[in-house]
Formats: sequence, C-alpha cells, structure tokens
Amino acid sequence: MKEINLRDFYPWYKENVIIEVTEEVAEELLAGQRFIKASRRRVYRNKAHYSLDAEDGIEYSACFSNPSPQELIERMERFEYLCHALNSLPDAQGQRVFEHYLLGHSVKAIAAAEGVTEQAITAAIRRGLENMKKYLKNVL
Repeated sequence: MKEINLRDFYPWYKENVIIEVTEEVAEELLAGQRFIKASRRRVYRNKAHYSLDAEDGIEYSACFSNPSPQELIERMERFEYLCHALNSLPDAQGQRVFEHYLLGHSVKAIAAAEGVTEQAITAAIRRGLENMKKYLKNVL
C-alpha cells in the first residue's frame, strides 16, 4: 500500500487528505498527472493557443478548461432557474422563446410555421423575456 495526498491530484481539495491506495492505483494517478502535464507542455511549446487550424485537439484544450465541480453545480442551478422561468410562461409565448433562443430558429421561420406576422412573434418573444426576467427577480 502506498500513501497519497488527494490534494496533489484534485484541485478542489484545499487541505491535505492522505489515503492509502494500492500500488496500481497510485501508479495510474501518477500516470494521469504526467499525461496532463505533458499535454500542457505540448500546448505551450506548439503555441496551440495561437493556432486554431491543427485539428488535433490541442487548440481545443488550450481554449477551454475543465470546470470544477463547484462550477458545474452553479451551471446546473442556473439552468434549472432558466427552465423554471421558461415553464412559467404561457404555452405560446414559451414555445416562441424556446424556438428562437434555444433552437436558433429565426423570427421569420417561426412566423411562417405558425401562420402569424413577424411582429407578433417579436412582441411575444419580448414579452416572454420580460416575464422571465420578472420571474427570476422574484425567485432570486
């Protein structure tokens, strides 16, 4: 058995947490840490943060970092609040906001599909966003 400090492997540990693990687990953790350090060196040496045309994944990892568990929880909570706010709208209004902002449909396409004018769609979306804003102010 080998003792490892979880703080060395997981950034969200703020204090030292020593645990005993088997040799295989310790070696895998160290191999993972070496892989991450090698990837960061490769990104730095290849100046991947300046180039976006290599298409080997290096530039993607340079541009985006993995979120911490706390950030993931906060995102999930925000998503839930937005879902509740969207569900608080009347059906037609909620559907129009959903189609425009989440599905990316244009106002013109929504109007054509529903057989109404573009002004009606625009007004419904505007009112829907205002109602969502009021709902979120009351909840938060």
